[in-house]
Amino acid sequence: MALPLTVPPSLKHQSLLWSPICTDLDALDAHIAILGIPYGSAYDAAAITNDQSKAPDAVRSVTDRICRGLERYDFDVGGPIYGGRALKVVDVGNVPADMTDLRSHSVRAEQAVSKILAAGAMPITIGGDHGIPIPILRAFKGHGPITLVQVDAHIDWRDEVNGVRDGLSSPIRRASEMLHIGEIFQIGIRSSGSARPEEVEAAAAYGSNIIPAFEVHDKGMDSVLDRIPEGGQYYITIDADGLDPTVMPAVEGPAPGGLTFHQVRKLIHGLVRKGRVVGMDIVEITPAIDVNMITCITAGRLIVNLIGAAVRANYFDAPPA
Repeated sequence: MALPLTVPPSLKHQSLLWSPICTDLDALDAHIAILGIPYGSAYDAAAITNDQSKAPDAVRSVTDRICRGLERYDFDVGGPIYGGRALKVVDVGNVPADMTDLRSHSVRAEQAVSKILAAGAMPITIGGDHGIPIPILRAFKGHGPITLVQVDAHIDWRDEVNGVRDGLSSPIRRASEMLHIGEIFQIGIRSSGSARPEEVEAAAAYGSNIIPAFEVHDKGMDSVLDRIPEGGQYYITIDADGLDPTVMPAVEGPAPGGLTFHQVRKLIHGLVRKGRVVGMDIVEITPAIDVNMITCITAGRLIVNLIGAAVRANYFDAPPA
């Protein structure tokens, strides 16, 4: 059969991993829900629509570079990503901003995650800045205890910045106040960020396990996994600047000495084996300064590793495809 003279131009991927799109969360039927939360709580007017708000769609747009095809063998997970099962991965789109009430974005984000959890699905969220785990974790109320595992260059323990208490410098402080959050592990910490000595003291008083990046490099990720209790529920929050800027360059706060892709992949697979990962987010990607889209691709590859590992750990009741 002869090829046609022309074919339709390629279209930007609207969903991650070619997933069906469902924006009616009351009708959601999924094992995994991909959610975009583009906006956080800005510290100043200029940051309301910062470039990180474009990250959810930017990561979706490189789906064919994250995965060449769902039927292909993926060596990160030891076979096709979905393991030959009829896994229902649904992209539920982005939480929109209401320009008449910017603070309501966080409320709707919490409501969206609550509906995802009510449908029995695992939320995997793309931010947005690092304020977005606050509404996500609030939605997990009643699902605890949850061990919070953070990959980041910064500890994010500020009580407030410019009077804003749920911004990008405060997610771990806010999480520490939630009764359903138990132990906290902060991995990849290095350089300096918003934390002052009093924030470090507050983290220590809580009992947070602060694990600098250089400790991971010296002792290995297995030593970190050995410290995390087995048989628990784990929520993973990944700030892109937790990885080294040679791995994820498109961040506002690059700091040398960060974690490698291999180390974070080992962390994800290790947590899946230890207990139950109940959700994950990846935040703080600034697509406008990405290099060959490698930051967005890396974010997608981390998501792929969580999905592939969870399938092989029999998280989901998915029949053969």
